[in-house]
Amino acid sequence: MTEHPTSHEGRQPLAARPQERTRPRQRDAAVAAAAAATAIPAPAKGLAGAAPDPQAATRREGDRLRFVGAATRRIARGIDLDEIVLGLCRASVPTFSDAILVYLRDPLPVGDERPVNPFVLRLRRSDRLRLTDEETESLSETERLRLPAVDLQADLMPAAELCEVQAGSALAEVLRGVRPVFGDSAAARVALPELLGADRAVPSGHRVILAPLRGRRRVIGAAVFLRGAERPAFEANDLLVAAQLATHTALGIDKAVLYGREAYIADELQRTMLPDSLPQPTGVKLASRYLPAAETARVGGDWYDAIPLPGSRVALVVGDVMGHSMTSAAIMGQLRTTAQTLAGLDLPPQEVLHHLDEQAQRLGSDRMATCLYAVYDPVAHRITVANAGHPPPVLLHLGGRAEVLRVPPGAPIGVGGVDFEAVELDAPAGATLLLYTDGLVESRLRDVWTGIELLRERLAATARLTGPDHSPPLEALCDDVLDMLGPGDRDDDIALLAARFDGIAPSDVAYWFLDPDESAPGRARRLARRALGRWGLDDLSDSVELLISEVVTNAVRYAERPVTLRLLRTDTLRCEVGDDSPQLPRQRRAKDMDENGRGLFLVNRLARRWGATRLSTGKVVWFEMPVRG
Repeated sequence: MTEHPTSHEGRQPLAARPQERTRPRQRDAAVAAAAAATAIPAPAKGLAGAAPDPQAATRREGDRLRFVGAATRRIARGIDLDEIVLGLCRASVPTFSDAILVYLRDPLPVGDERPVNPFVLRLRRSDRLRLTDEETESLSETERLRLPAVDLQADLMPAAELCEVQAGSALAEVLRGVRPVFGDSAAARVALPELLGADRAVPSGHRVILAPLRGRRRVIGAAVFLRGAERPAFEANDLLVAAQLATHTALGIDKAVLYGREAYIADELQRTMLPDSLPQPTGVKLASRYLPAAETARVGGDWYDAIPLPGSRVALVVGDVMGHSMTSAAIMGQLRTTAQTLAGLDLPPQEVLHHLDEQAQRLGSDRMATCLYAVYDPVAHRITVANAGHPPPVLLHLGGRAEVLRVPPGAPIGVGGVDFEAVELDAPAGATLLLYTDGLVESRLRDVWTGIELLRERLAATARLTGPDHSPPLEALCDDVLDMLGPGDRDDDIALLAARFDGIAPSDVAYWFLDPDESAPGRARRLARRALGRWGLDDLSDSVELLISEVVTNAVRYAERPVTLRLLRTDTLRCEVGDDSPQLPRQRRAKDMDENGRGLFLVNRLARRWGATRLSTGKVVWFEMPVRG
């Protein structure tokens, strides 16, 4: 059980204030507590047999109404569960009670889901009024008499952490009745020990109200209000006050739990829609960032992706579906999946955008998105880009020059009936390509082209800091780009993908054409042996020759045109064999008497990784071997 000493009107807890600032505020805090004790005054007591004062009763009811209005507004200001419960505690102590206990169901049911059994209440928060001698020493005698009587040695909140509500018990009946009850009522005298614990009881002379917390569907907890022995007792109208506080708190908790569940779903949806991690393809380094439009709109239609392609190439994709809602995120997920599938077919960038456009039209007439699709070839040091209404990428050269690439803008995806055009550009080693969504460069304060120019200048300034011979670190570059955002620039989601082009040197590439005949495997072995010897990788020769022989033999069996063999040396040795047959090889378990079917088994056992990709002209089978040292 955690105690939170509280002062009047929701100020910072007294015990939590810095010691050096305590004395200047002592008198104000104590006076406020004294005034709070009479905020809801007790009935006026006149002479014996005298009639009650109507004006005093009217003032008392007015005080109650003002208190309920202020308290419910304070509770309603909370968004999450802790804020709502804290609002109830701060509003109640010390104005309405000297202490409060708030129990909530554990776990809390969400929406219409059925709660789990058993019915367990957990003490969520407890607050009490605590005033020390230092805080009351400067008060006048009259002000001291108006203070609530608080015994610092007495525990005003004796309570167990957990309480299991048994079916048919007195506590269950009180909670089922929903209405608050006085602690000295017959039902509460039995229910309170069940709630607080069998060996615990309310201190003698203290007054209690037990108020069930009922949400939209069911009871989700209970609140216990306590007053000290010297404070005026609770009246019948105070039950109505407690009911108002309990009702507003319970409904607020219901909404907070639903909001928390929706926020969790949104976070999970966005996380699963975007890549968990970026691949590490040969010849290029990648970094990314994603920022939602606001904490209240965590999901949106922006996405990015990096997809490895045959031949050590990589596809770089960034897109933006209109809006930032669950619907936009769902459409984004479908388009991203479609883009991954089309990339696996190794279609040209303009064809990928064409098929994405068709997919968007199948999803609905108003499904609009922008997309930029680029394919980087580290061997040729070239990049092919196609655009569908997206902001153009920016290329940061090694010397520090930032260039906005001239790419045909195209029409957005979903318009239909338009052609997309691709351009092929140089991608020199050391250069950095930045793909982004319009949320980075466009806002209410500036148009998109002004933002692009600011981005270009920011990249150039960052590059100058690292010197003309070094590229800026990718992660730091992404952070620096996002730092250009001002307070009014977060109008839209932001997706950012940065690619550093390292490339593969021509001296690390060996490429041959092999005639599809019986001599091809032997010639492939000899060529591979010479290349490995030239690279100083003779220790891999036996394994590589064996695997190349198996893969080339399988390619020759079905090929009608020359077979291609390519070796790439980076941190690994990659071997690629291509042919014009679209049939992908499948690993299978060969029987003892079979003469074939063991080639891919050897590849799977000896290679670090292997795979096969279907191309528009056939297929490529590849495997990788680790380079020792």
